[in-house]
Amino acid sequence: MKLNQWLVMAGVAAVMSLGANQVVAQPGGGGQGGGGRQGRGNFDPAQFQQQQMERLKVTLEFTDDAEWKAVQPLVQKVMDARRESFTGMARGMMGGGRNRGGGGDNAQPADQGKQPRGGMFGAPSPEADALQKAIDSKASKAEIKAALDKYLASRKAKQAELEKAQADLRKVLTPRQEALAALNGLL
Repeated sequence: MKLNQWLVMAGVAAVMSLGANQVVAQPGGGGQGGGGRQGRGNFDPAQFQQQQMERLKVTLEFTDDAEWKAVQPLVQKVMDARRESFTGMARGMMGGGRNRGGGGDNAQPADQGKQPRGGMFGAPSPEADALQKAIDSKASKAEIKAALDKYLASRKAKQAELEKAQADLRKVLTPRQEALAALNGLL
């Protein structure tokens, strides 16, 4: 399975896990006294990341631990850069965006109940937040255009960082490992 698909599935699992925490926290909602399964919703990002790295070590066929320890930071840098390149796009992918409550006086504010851009896909993007604020406040064309230009420049810079991280990783991989990395979404 490609890494991108795997990351999306992991993200959905994380979101579902967060929802399970909400249910478990409710009285009678399946916690220890509520008859539900114990241990669900205890998502540990550090453990998840470690398991992900172990799978990549096996997938990329690294058998020498010393060699993997030298390559692992480069793999991590690619994964971090890929996550950051998704920042600001997660809202559209995860069903966010404009207020769907209709218009009128009873409509909720557009940002009510929404998580800041970024979330599990990286740190919140100030450029994406500024663009959303301009859209929500029905700013002038010039203000929206300026916010859009900053947002697109930010995404372009993050994409360049991802491409540099991928190039650095390619330098240390064998052709077979490079092919495996490409098939698994790293390159």
